[in-house]
Amino acid sequence: MTKVPVIPFRVPEAVLCAVTGFPVSHSRSPFIHRAFAEQFGLPLQYERVEARPGQLSTTLDRLHELGCKGVNVTVPLKEEAAALAAEASMAVQTTGAANTLWWNAEGGLCADNTDGVGLVRDLTRNWGMCLSGQRLAILGAGGAAAGVIPPLFAADVAEIVLINRSQARAEALVERFRSLGTLSTLQPAAHATTPVDLIINATSAGLAGDTPTFPTGLLGPSTHCYDMFYSTSLTPFLAACRARSVCADLRDGMGMLVEQAAAAFAIWHGLQPDTTAVLSALRGR
Repeated sequence: MTKVPVIPFRVPEAVLCAVTGFPVSHSRSPFIHRAFAEQFGLPLQYERVEARPGQLSTTLDRLHELGCKGVNVTVPLKEEAAALAAEASMAVQTTGAANTLWWNAEGGLCADNTDGVGLVRDLTRNWGMCLSGQRLAILGAGGAAAGVIPPLFAADVAEIVLINRSQARAEALVERFRSLGTLSTLQPAAHATTPVDLIINATSAGLAGDTPTFPTGLLGPSTHCYDMFYSTSLTPFLAACRARSVCADLRDGMGMLVEQAAAAFAIWHGLQPDTTAVLSALRGR
């Protein structure tokens, strides 16, 4: 039986938004969006709603019935979200993944993908990286990876190498995005002799405390290591990078989370929040 999402209470006169995925109990999105709302005096109720794969459609129907204005979608439902949309942005059409949903005046489901914008903003604004001409490696070939490849090429990166357990899935992404730039695949257990400038973990392995397998030859003293997921301590991926090589710098995806949330907040409410104070508050928690 499909699980029906439960909203414990409905705050009168508040705007209802939510984040859904599996798991979702760890999500910092409620804190982030509430902090954004406080900047504008916007009464906001933002809830975590767990949905397993195959349950998203029913979950969204229930949220819409409750008057929900917008929904953030996290792993592993981003591709499922894209498939359900009646109206999809170019980012969703290009990547096949969506992380931001809302309903139009006719009740049709609309979708966008703000992950790539959030990642690029975090790398360039918050971390101070120049992506132009850089050689990147991405671990994973699911919705998270697909969502960031076009914006990274738009930021003028020179090359992206995909490392994924399923070679077929990685090659499918190469075929989809071949026209955007130089994109290739590498087996997780392959021998790599040339370090990259930036390696990004886009797998969900860290949620289970696991470390994704990747060629350690990609790491060098000038390599920046980035995990799209976040933790109160080093993620397993970042801990492995630190143990295996003297890397230039390590960073988790907290900044990406805040930046993609700001883009979603602007879509739903027509207001552009300040991210600096919210990111500082999260880092201090």
